[in-house]
Amino acid sequence: MSTHVRSEPGAGRAAGTQGGPPRDPRDPRAVRTGAFPGAFPIGPAISFLRRLRAGLDAGSELPAALAEAGTALPRDLRTALDRLLSRLAGDYEEDEWGFDEEFADALLPFLEFLYDRWWRVETIGARNVPSHGRALLVANHAGTLPWDATMISVGLLREHPLPRYPRFLVLDWAFQLPYVSVAMRKLGGVVASPYNALRLLEQDELVAVFPEGAKGAGKPFKERYRLQRFGRGGFVELALRTGSPIVPVAVVGSEEIYPKLGEAPWLARLIGAPYFPLTPTFPLLGPLGTVPLPSKWRIEFGEPIETARFGPEAAEDRTFVFELSEQVREAIQNKVYENLVARGSAFL
Repeated sequence: MSTHVRSEPGAGRAAGTQGGPPRDPRDPRAVRTGAFPGAFPIGPAISFLRRLRAGLDAGSELPAALAEAGTALPRDLRTALDRLLSRLAGDYEEDEWGFDEEFADALLPFLEFLYDRWWRVETIGARNVPSHGRALLVANHAGTLPWDATMISVGLLREHPLPRYPRFLVLDWAFQLPYVSVAMRKLGGVVASPYNALRLLEQDELVAVFPEGAKGAGKPFKERYRLQRFGRGGFVELALRTGSPIVPVAVVGSEEIYPKLGEAPWLARLIGAPYFPLTPTFPLLGPLGTVPLPSKWRIEFGEPIETARFGPEAAEDRTFVFELSEQVREAIQNKVYENLVARGSAFL
Protein backbone atom coordinates (compact mmCIF):
# COMPACT_ATOMS: atom_id res chain seq x y z
CA MET A 1 0.00 0.00 0.00
CA SER A 2 1.67 3.18 -1.16
CA THR A 3 1.36 6.39 0.81
CA HIS A 4 2.47 8.40 -2.23
CA VAL A 5 5.28 10.24 -0.45
CA ARG A 6 7.79 12.00 -2.65
CA SER A 7 11.39 11.36 -1.64
CA GLU A 8 12.46 14.92 -2.41
CA PRO A 9 10.49 18.15 -2.36
CA GLY A 10 9.41 18.92 -5.90
CA ALA A 11 10.95 15.75 -7.37
CA GLY A 12 9.30 15.05 -10.70
CA ARG A 13 7.28 18.28 -10.47
CA ALA A 14 9.54 21.26 -10.61
CA ALA A 15 13.07 20.01 -10.54
CA GLY A 16 15.89 21.76 -12.30
CA THR A 17 17.87 20.37 -15.18
CA GLN A 18 20.17 17.45 -14.52
CA GLY A 19 23.53 18.58 -13.27
CA GLY A 20 22.23 22.04 -12.39
CA PRO A 21 20.88 23.50 -9.17
CA PRO A 22 17.38 22.29 -8.23
CA ARG A 23 14.56 24.77 -8.54
CA ASP A 24 12.49 25.70 -5.52
CA PRO A 25 9.22 23.72 -5.88
CA ARG A 26 7.39 26.56 -4.14
CA ASP A 27 8.46 29.02 -6.86
CA PRO A 28 5.48 29.46 -9.20
CA ARG A 29 7.93 30.33 -11.97
CA ALA A 30 9.65 26.95 -11.69
CA VAL A 31 9.65 25.23 -15.09
CA ARG A 32 9.32 21.50 -15.52
CA THR A 33 12.30 20.03 -17.29
CA GLY A 34 12.29 16.44 -18.46
CA ALA A 35 9.12 15.69 -16.46
CA PHE A 36 5.73 14.57 -17.72
CA PRO A 37 4.25 17.84 -19.09
CA GLY A 38 0.76 17.20 -17.76
CA ALA A 39 -2.65 16.43 -19.19
CA PHE A 40 -3.12 17.04 -22.90
CA PRO A 41 -3.44 19.87 -23.92
CA ILE A 42 -3.58 21.88 -20.69
CA GLY A 43 -0.26 20.72 -19.23
CA PRO A 44 1.92 21.53 -22.27
CA ALA A 45 0.21 24.91 -22.68
CA ILE A 46 0.85 25.87 -19.05
CA SER A 47 4.45 24.64 -19.29
CA PHE A 48 4.89 26.86 -22.36
CA LEU A 49 3.51 29.89 -20.52
CA ARG A 50 5.80 29.21 -17.55
CA ARG A 51 8.85 29.02 -19.80
CA LEU A 52 7.75 32.23 -21.52
CA ARG A 53 7.39 34.03 -18.20
CA ALA A 54 10.74 32.71 -16.99
CA GLY A 55 12.38 34.04 -20.15
CA LEU A 56 10.78 37.46 -19.78
CA ASP A 57 11.72 37.60 -16.10
CA ALA A 58 15.31 36.77 -17.09
CA GLY A 59 15.38 39.87 -19.33
CA SER A 60 14.80 38.31 -22.76
CA GLU A 61 12.90 40.25 -25.40
CA LEU A 62 9.44 38.90 -26.25
CA PRO A 63 10.41 37.34 -29.63
CA ALA A 64 13.41 35.58 -28.09
CA ALA A 65 11.41 34.42 -25.08
CA LEU A 66 8.67 33.08 -27.36
CA ALA A 67 11.20 31.20 -29.47
CA GLU A 68 12.92 29.70 -26.44
CA ALA A 69 9.65 28.74 -24.73
CA GLY A 70 8.34 27.16 -27.93
CA THR A 71 11.27 24.80 -28.49
CA ALA A 72 9.93 22.20 -26.06
CA LEU A 73 6.24 22.64 -26.95
CA PRO A 74 6.10 20.05 -29.80
CA ARG A 75 7.84 17.48 -27.62
CA ASP A 76 5.56 18.19 -24.68
CA LEU A 77 2.45 17.92 -26.86
CA ARG A 78 3.66 14.65 -28.37
CA THR A 79 4.51 13.18 -24.95
CA ALA A 80 1.19 14.23 -23.44
CA LEU A 81 -0.80 12.95 -26.44
CA ASP A 82 1.04 9.60 -26.45
CA ARG A 83 0.30 9.14 -22.78
CA LEU A 84 -3.34 10.14 -23.26
CA LEU A 85 -3.75 7.50 -25.97
CA SER A 86 -2.12 4.88 -23.74
CA ARG A 87 -4.48 5.73 -20.89
CA LEU A 88 -7.50 5.54 -23.19
CA ALA A 89 -6.32 2.04 -24.06
CA GLY A 90 -6.44 1.12 -20.36
CA ASP A 91 -2.75 1.51 -19.51
CA TYR A 92 -2.95 3.09 -16.06
CA GLU A 93 -3.09 2.08 -12.39
CA GLU A 94 -5.52 2.90 -9.59
CA ASP A 95 -5.53 1.85 -5.97
CA GLU A 96 -8.56 0.22 -4.36
CA TRP A 97 -10.15 3.63 -3.78
CA GLY A 98 -9.82 4.74 -7.40
CA PHE A 99 -6.91 7.13 -6.72
CA ASP A 100 -4.77 7.52 -9.83
CA GLU A 101 -1.51 9.27 -8.97
CA GLU A 102 -0.47 9.66 -12.61
CA PHE A 103 -3.80 11.37 -13.37
CA ALA A 104 -3.34 13.62 -10.33
CA ASP A 105 0.19 14.55 -11.44
CA ALA A 106 -1.04 15.18 -15.00
CA LEU A 107 -3.77 17.52 -13.76
CA LEU A 108 -1.40 19.27 -11.35
CA PRO A 109 -0.33 22.03 -13.80
CA PHE A 110 -3.96 23.13 -14.14
CA LEU A 111 -4.51 23.01 -10.37
CA GLU A 112 -1.27 24.93 -9.84
CA PHE A 113 -2.52 27.58 -12.26
CA LEU A 114 -5.64 27.96 -10.09
CA TYR A 115 -3.49 27.96 -6.96
CA ASP A 116 -0.92 30.52 -8.19
CA ARG A 117 -2.79 32.75 -10.61
CA TRP A 118 -6.54 32.42 -10.28
CA TRP A 119 -6.91 32.25 -6.50
CA ARG A 120 -3.40 33.40 -5.48
CA VAL A 121 -3.40 30.99 -2.55
CA GLU A 122 -1.13 31.58 0.44
CA THR A 123 -0.56 28.49 2.58
CA ILE A 124 0.63 28.73 6.19
CA GLY A 125 1.67 26.02 8.63
CA ALA A 126 2.01 23.09 6.21
CA ARG A 127 4.75 21.63 8.41
CA ASN A 128 2.13 21.00 11.10
CA VAL A 129 0.87 18.11 8.98
CA PRO A 130 2.66 14.81 9.84
CA SER A 131 5.02 13.63 7.11
CA HIS A 132 4.19 9.96 7.63
CA GLY A 133 1.43 7.85 9.09
CA ARG A 134 -2.23 8.44 9.73
CA ALA A 135 -3.61 11.90 10.39
CA LEU A 136 -6.96 13.65 10.12
CA LEU A 137 -7.23 17.07 8.48
CA VAL A 138 -10.42 18.81 9.66
CA ALA A 139 -11.44 21.87 7.63
CA ASN A 140 -14.27 24.32 7.12
CA HIS A 141 -16.17 23.83 3.87
CA ALA A 142 -17.69 26.07 1.20
CA GLY A 143 -17.92 26.51 -2.53
CA THR A 144 -20.42 23.83 -3.66
CA LEU A 145 -17.77 21.78 -5.51
CA PRO A 146 -14.74 20.51 -3.51
CA TRP A 147 -12.28 23.09 -4.81
CA ASP A 148 -11.19 23.65 -1.20
CA ALA A 149 -10.06 20.01 -1.00
CA THR A 150 -7.98 20.32 -4.17
CA MET A 151 -6.34 23.55 -3.00
CA ILE A 152 -5.52 21.96 0.37
CA SER A 153 -3.87 19.15 -1.58
CA VAL A 154 -1.87 21.51 -3.80
CA GLY A 155 -0.86 23.57 -0.77
CA LEU A 156 0.64 20.49 0.87
CA LEU A 157 2.40 19.43 -2.33
CA ARG A 158 3.91 22.88 -2.68
CA GLU A 159 4.76 23.78 0.90
CA HIS A 160 5.41 20.55 2.79
CA PRO A 161 9.00 19.18 2.86
CA LEU A 162 7.67 15.60 2.41
CA PRO A 163 4.39 16.08 0.56
CA ARG A 164 1.75 13.44 -0.05
CA TYR A 165 -1.72 13.44 -1.53
CA PRO A 166 -4.49 13.59 1.10
CA ARG A 167 -7.66 11.53 0.66
CA PHE A 168 -10.69 13.77 1.07
CA LEU A 169 -14.16 12.57 1.99
CA VAL A 170 -16.97 13.80 -0.27
CA LEU A 171 -20.76 13.46 0.11
CA ASP A 172 -22.05 10.57 -1.97
CA TRP A 173 -24.37 12.73 -4.13
CA ALA A 174 -21.32 14.40 -5.70
CA PHE A 175 -20.22 11.03 -7.06
CA GLN A 176 -23.39 10.93 -9.16
CA LEU A 177 -22.27 13.97 -11.19
CA PRO A 178 -21.00 12.99 -14.66
CA TYR A 179 -17.27 13.52 -15.33
CA VAL A 180 -16.80 15.38 -12.02
CA SER A 181 -17.20 12.15 -10.05
CA VAL A 182 -14.50 10.39 -12.08
CA ALA A 183 -12.04 13.26 -11.60
CA MET A 184 -12.77 13.48 -7.86
CA ARG A 185 -12.11 9.78 -7.33
CA LYS A 186 -8.89 9.85 -9.35
CA LEU A 187 -7.68 12.91 -7.40
CA GLY A 188 -8.22 11.23 -4.03
CA GLY A 189 -11.90 11.74 -3.30
CA VAL A 190 -13.67 9.00 -1.36
CA VAL A 191 -17.37 8.63 -0.55
CA ALA A 192 -17.87 10.03 2.95
CA SER A 193 -18.70 7.30 5.47
CA PRO A 194 -17.31 6.31 8.88
CA TYR A 195 -16.32 2.91 7.45
CA ASN A 196 -14.28 4.41 4.59
CA ALA A 197 -12.62 6.94 6.86
CA LEU A 198 -11.70 4.24 9.37
CA ARG A 199 -10.16 2.02 6.70
CA LEU A 200 -8.15 4.89 5.23
CA LEU A 201 -6.74 5.84 8.62
CA GLU A 202 -5.91 2.20 9.39
CA GLN A 203 -3.95 2.22 6.13
CA ASP A 204 -1.95 5.19 7.51
CA GLU A 205 -3.34 7.64 4.97
CA LEU A 206 -3.70 11.39 5.37
CA VAL A 207 -7.48 11.96 5.42
CA ALA A 208 -9.30 15.28 5.00
CA VAL A 209 -12.83 15.68 6.36
CA PHE A 210 -15.29 18.56 6.30
CA PRO A 211 -17.62 18.10 9.30
CA GLU A 212 -19.97 20.91 8.25
CA GLY A 213 -21.00 18.77 5.27
CA ALA A 214 -23.74 20.12 3.01
CA LYS A 215 -24.68 22.70 5.67
CA GLY A 216 -21.32 24.38 5.19
CA ALA A 217 -21.16 24.29 1.40
CA GLY A 218 -24.81 25.28 1.03
CA LYS A 219 -25.13 28.16 3.46
CA PRO A 220 -26.21 31.59 2.14
CA PHE A 221 -23.53 34.12 1.25
CA LYS A 222 -24.62 36.40 4.09
CA GLU A 223 -23.53 33.65 6.54
CA ARG A 224 -20.09 33.19 4.98
CA TYR A 225 -17.24 32.14 7.26
CA ARG A 226 -19.58 31.32 10.14
CA LEU A 227 -18.90 27.66 10.77
CA GLN A 228 -21.93 25.41 11.04
CA ARG A 229 -22.26 22.74 13.73
CA PHE A 230 -19.97 19.73 13.42
CA GLY A 231 -22.74 17.20 13.89
CA ARG A 232 -22.18 14.44 16.45
CA GLY A 233 -18.40 14.58 16.39
CA GLY A 234 -17.93 11.47 14.29
CA PHE A 235 -14.49 12.63 13.14
CA VAL A 236 -13.37 12.80 16.78
CA GLU A 237 -14.49 9.21 17.35
CA LEU A 238 -12.49 8.10 14.31
CA ALA A 239 -9.39 9.95 15.51
CA LEU A 240 -9.67 8.44 19.00
CA ARG A 241 -10.27 4.88 17.77
CA THR A 242 -7.25 5.03 15.43
CA GLY A 243 -4.97 7.27 17.51
CA SER A 244 -4.80 9.77 14.65
CA PRO A 245 -3.70 13.36 15.31
CA ILE A 246 -6.27 16.00 14.34
CA VAL A 247 -4.96 18.95 12.31
CA PRO A 248 -7.40 21.91 12.19
CA VAL A 249 -7.41 23.60 8.76
CA ALA A 250 -8.83 27.06 8.09
CA VAL A 251 -9.71 27.95 4.48
CA VAL A 252 -10.47 31.53 3.48
CA GLY A 253 -11.49 32.36 -0.09
CA SER A 254 -13.76 29.46 -0.96
CA GLU A 255 -16.89 31.28 0.24
CA GLU A 256 -16.61 33.85 -2.59
CA ILE A 257 -16.11 31.53 -5.57
CA TYR A 258 -19.84 30.69 -5.86
CA PRO A 259 -21.73 33.30 -3.76
CA LYS A 260 -25.03 31.59 -2.97
CA LEU A 261 -27.93 34.02 -3.23
CA GLY A 262 -30.71 31.42 -3.24
CA GLU A 263 -31.53 27.89 -4.29
CA ALA A 264 -33.88 25.87 -6.48
CA PRO A 265 -35.24 22.94 -4.42
CA TRP A 266 -36.94 21.24 -7.39
CA LEU A 267 -33.66 21.13 -9.33
CA ALA A 268 -31.92 19.73 -6.24
CA ARG A 269 -34.49 16.94 -6.05
CA LEU A 270 -34.07 16.28 -9.77
CA ILE A 271 -30.33 15.57 -9.48
CA GLY A 272 -30.48 14.09 -5.98
CA ALA A 273 -28.43 16.90 -4.41
CA PRO A 274 -29.00 18.41 -0.95
CA TYR A 275 -29.38 21.83 -2.61
CA PHE A 276 -29.05 23.56 -5.99
CA PRO A 277 -27.39 26.98 -5.59
CA LEU A 278 -28.36 30.14 -7.44
CA THR A 279 -25.39 32.51 -7.76
CA PRO A 280 -24.81 35.85 -9.54
CA THR A 281 -23.49 33.92 -12.55
CA PHE A 282 -25.37 30.61 -12.46
CA PRO A 283 -27.70 29.70 -14.11
CA LEU A 284 -27.78 33.19 -15.70
CA LEU A 285 -24.61 32.59 -17.74
CA GLY A 286 -25.26 28.91 -18.40
CA PRO A 287 -22.15 26.65 -18.31
CA LEU A 288 -19.93 29.74 -18.04
CA GLY A 289 -21.55 30.41 -14.69
CA THR A 290 -19.88 27.30 -13.25
CA VAL A 291 -16.45 28.99 -13.55
CA PRO A 292 -15.47 29.90 -9.97
CA LEU A 293 -14.82 33.56 -9.24
CA PRO A 294 -11.15 34.60 -8.73
CA SER A 295 -11.20 35.32 -5.00
CA LYS A 296 -8.00 35.51 -2.96
CA TRP A 297 -7.33 32.52 -0.71
CA ARG A 298 -5.46 31.74 2.48
CA ILE A 299 -5.10 28.23 3.94
CA GLU A 300 -3.67 27.68 7.41
CA PHE A 301 -2.84 24.32 9.00
CA GLY A 302 -3.05 24.61 12.78
CA GLU A 303 -1.14 22.83 15.50
CA PRO A 304 -2.00 19.10 15.59
CA ILE A 305 -4.08 17.78 18.46
CA GLU A 306 -2.71 14.42 19.59
CA THR A 307 -5.36 11.84 20.42
CA ALA A 308 -3.34 8.66 21.00
CA ARG A 309 -2.83 9.54 24.68
CA PHE A 310 -6.58 9.31 25.35
CA GLY A 311 -6.89 5.72 24.12
CA PRO A 312 -9.63 4.15 21.93
CA GLU A 313 -11.99 3.82 24.91
CA ALA A 314 -12.35 7.64 25.01
CA ALA A 315 -14.47 7.35 21.83
CA GLU A 316 -17.27 5.92 24.01
CA ASP A 317 -17.40 9.06 26.20
CA ARG A 318 -20.01 11.20 24.44
CA THR A 319 -19.28 14.25 26.57
CA PHE A 320 -15.56 14.11 25.85
CA VAL A 321 -16.18 13.57 22.11
CA PHE A 322 -18.47 16.60 21.97
CA GLU A 323 -16.02 18.80 23.92
CA LEU A 324 -13.10 17.84 21.67
CA SER A 325 -15.24 18.42 18.57
CA GLU A 326 -16.13 21.90 19.82
CA GLN A 327 -12.46 22.57 20.61
CA VAL A 328 -11.52 21.77 17.01
CA ARG A 329 -14.41 23.83 15.63
CA GLU A 330 -13.43 26.82 17.78
CA ALA A 331 -9.79 26.54 16.69
CA ILE A 332 -10.81 26.55 13.01
CA GLN A 333 -13.25 29.44 13.49
CA ASN A 334 -10.62 31.57 15.20
CA LYS A 335 -8.09 30.88 12.43
CA VAL A 336 -10.71 31.71 9.80
CA TYR A 337 -11.29 35.12 11.38
CA GLU A 338 -7.53 35.76 11.69
CA ASN A 339 -6.95 34.91 8.03
CA LEU A 340 -9.91 37.01 6.89
CA VAL A 341 -8.24 40.02 8.51
CA ALA A 342 -4.83 39.09 7.06
CA ARG A 343 -6.25 38.61 3.56
CA GLY A 344 -7.95 41.98 3.30
CA SER A 345 -10.00 42.43 0.13
CA ALA A 346 -11.65 39.27 -1.18
CA PHE A 347 -10.64 39.87 -4.81
CA LEU A 348 -7.80 42.42 -4.94
